[in-house]
Amino acid sequence: MKKVVLVAFIMLISSSIYSQKKKSTKAAKSATALAKVDNLVAEVKSGNFQLTINENGKPKDAIVIKTADAKFAPTNCKLTSFKASGATLYLLTWTEITQNKTDLKTEDITTIYSNIYEITSKKLVLYNTQLTNHIVEKVFLDKLKNASETQEKMRREGFEFTLNPDGSVIQKNKTQQNNLVYDATKMEYVASKKK
Repeated sequence: MKKVVLVAFIMLISSSIYSQKKKSTKAAKSATALAKVDNLVAEVKSGNFQLTINENGKPKDAIVIKTADAKFAPTNCKLTSFKASGATLYLLTWTEITQNKTDLKTEDITTIYSNIYEITSKKLVLYNTQLTNHIVEKVFLDKLKNASETQEKMRREGFEFTLNPDGSVIQKNKTQQNNLVYDATKMEYVASKKK
């Protein structure tokens, strides 16, 4: 009798574990589409992070943003359509978080990417990165390494990106601000002229 109960218990546990694994693989397959707007889909496909251009619900063309390895896991991925100087442009933003860790130092690096594309010509018209590096480091206070303290530092690189309602862009950091407007003839963002 004990053997029958034991076998039934093992079968019950193994069937629940199997069904849980099956559900998680289905969720992983559908997670490739990260953001959608109009006929565009930001997704990881065939080892590339790309914008897929759909026509009648089927992929027609793609713009490769970057190659994606197994560790590539973008977060906060957003795709937005807007008008600038009469042209329809698309803003793709995403965040990548990486960590470098040693015995004495830990770096948490957050990089926010902001790319603007003109889809008909498949051209990247503006590229912006903003990197924040939070460093926690153990520093020894004497030569014999008997006393130590933990120090924290915050380093920032690149520009904070702001898209205005009229399609103009502001790039700003601690010491500099760039005001950019879209030039439809050159198909790129240029410095705005002061009035």
